[in-house]
Amino acid sequence: MTTLLSSYKPFRCNPISHPSPSFFRSHSHDVHSPRGILERKAELEGVREYLSLHWMALKFLNYPRKSLSEFLIVKRGMQCLARSIFSFCHMRIGTEVSRLAPRFLRSRLQSAMSEDPELGDFLDYMENLKNYERSGVPRGAGTDSDDGFDLGRMRRLLQRLGNPHTQFKAVHIAGTKGKGSTAAFLSNILREEGYLVGCYTSPHLLTIRERISFGRNGVPVSAEVLKNVFHRVKGILDHSIELENGALTHFEVFTALAFLLFSQAKVDIAIIEAGLGGARDATNVICNTELSVAVITSIGEEHLAALGGSLESIAMAKSGIIKHGCPVVIGGPFEPHIEHIIRDRAFLMNSPVISSCDPGIQSVLKCSGRENGNSYQTCDIFIQVQKDLQLSIDLPNVKLCMLGNHQRLNAVTATCTALCLRSQGWAISDESIRAGLERTQLLGRSQFLTQDEASAIGLSGTSILIDGAHTEASAKGLADVIQMMHPDGALALVVAMASDKDHLAFAKQLLSGPRPEIVLLTEVTIAGGKSRVASASTLKDFWIRAALDLGIDFVDIGVIDHGKNLEGHKSESRGSSDHSPAMLVLCHIGSVSESIKAASQLLQSRIGNKPSVVVATGSLYVVSSVLRLCTTNQFLTTHV
Repeated sequence: MTTLLSSYKPFRCNPISHPSPSFFRSHSHDVHSPRGILERKAELEGVREYLSLHWMALKFLNYPRKSLSEFLIVKRGMQCLARSIFSFCHMRIGTEVSRLAPRFLRSRLQSAMSEDPELGDFLDYMENLKNYERSGVPRGAGTDSDDGFDLGRMRRLLQRLGNPHTQFKAVHIAGTKGKGSTAAFLSNILREEGYLVGCYTSPHLLTIRERISFGRNGVPVSAEVLKNVFHRVKGILDHSIELENGALTHFEVFTALAFLLFSQAKVDIAIIEAGLGGARDATNVICNTELSVAVITSIGEEHLAALGGSLESIAMAKSGIIKHGCPVVIGGPFEPHIEHIIRDRAFLMNSPVISSCDPGIQSVLKCSGRENGNSYQTCDIFIQVQKDLQLSIDLPNVKLCMLGNHQRLNAVTATCTALCLRSQGWAISDESIRAGLERTQLLGRSQFLTQDEASAIGLSGTSILIDGAHTEASAKGLADVIQMMHPDGALALVVAMASDKDHLAFAKQLLSGPRPEIVLLTEVTIAGGKSRVASASTLKDFWIRAALDLGIDFVDIGVIDHGKNLEGHKSESRGSSDHSPAMLVLCHIGSVSESIKAASQLLQSRIGNKPSVVVATGSLYVVSSVLRLCTTNQFLTTHV
């Protein structure tokens, strides 16, 4: 046992040791004041140093268990380790802080699990690069102008790496919303046909490895493979960063590594999602000789400043992925003048256009339901197109796990793209298209937590829906899903957002759907930082303004702080009139999961045991926060 555990070397922490007895004696006057202990940095560091033992527990997640006996040895080791940690907290610090220790351990474990401890050197390296997901994109950076990102920098990096992006065929997908879902649908269609498929998307929820997948099963790239390719080319990256005066970004380097991995794996085709815009995005180095199909899913008012300030400039930026002679699939529906901009670009590039809204393309949502705890919707997809390209397929009763009318449209767009590939000679059967559509699921897209997941965050028996919606259009899609899946249930919304979103339009769309009983505004870090976080009070102002504009009665009950004054608001939540009580709007100081608990308690105090749902939304980082906690707590419950 000792030998086995000694092989685990904690990553990025000091050598493991107990805080010395003199440490505690010197602060003996604080023993009965646990909050005082935690507030003192030196004392907290003493606990933190010992709790860094849990880094070894993280190795359990990636330990190559070759046999059941090995598995049980490691499991028993982790159980002993956890008991020693909590025993230490109890003996050395006191009962009250001992109760706080599991929460602290969960926090550290949650953070570490998301960082992939095996990728320590790589993540440290990437952390030192400019990350616009965290800091926000500069004005005009996505436009095809002097203010735009320098694509020459990306091309020079790829040239030093041997131009890996020229070694495979690609489908390039841009759009305000629907890129990731369309990429997932299409990737699964091609995998069902037996192709070796690479897929590159962003952002990620739990680990950066999610952004890159390749092979026939669609799982994220392994930590070992990513680590090996990084160390193999680190010298080239160092040299490139020096030659570019440190200007290479996090997204550019990671995109280059994705292309390198796809080339190394000899994928048959890669599905590439643009990060921002299209024309000046780091992914837009794919030439017409490699591009099979360009896809533009939708045009909406997101990243306005970075993309020129108008829908027209956004359409121009995204149409920059269209290449000479390569077919273009457009989703939509678009406003006529926006579609005209895209079609004009396609005409200049001599590229045929297939629109998912073509009269010859029909799709209809037939029904929805839940089966074995999983939600689904059934739809028909019929395509008969004769203009430009001849596309044809009949798919009745397609059972989609991805919910909402917007996902039905994304499925149609992916189907059109698959048919374009088939017209170019790719062998893709109708059966593979159906199977690929039906097997597609994505975390955080209208996802109902399972009972085990809800229990893991302390809300057993509560119906919880998480969705990464953060634009006006995606809010409309979410409202439709809520109406479809919970038409008569009481509703509580928990919302946290980035500061650069259209908060008012987002609020109005959700308030135009099923009326919530509770709207709880909170905060979540964006890409690990706080520079783009919208404060809960700012969000509350927008939601109040939206309620006033829509004529919705509401009561502003101020701020609650993680259960401290929740009891005092429960009587308010019941309302005082014979009519339907007013919607409650409030801020919550605490994590997203704590906010969900607070919203659930307020909702129960208002409606009792009637059917209800708590929806957490506003950002994919909201989704990430919830899923990380589910994963952490399920791990601790199972293995500790």
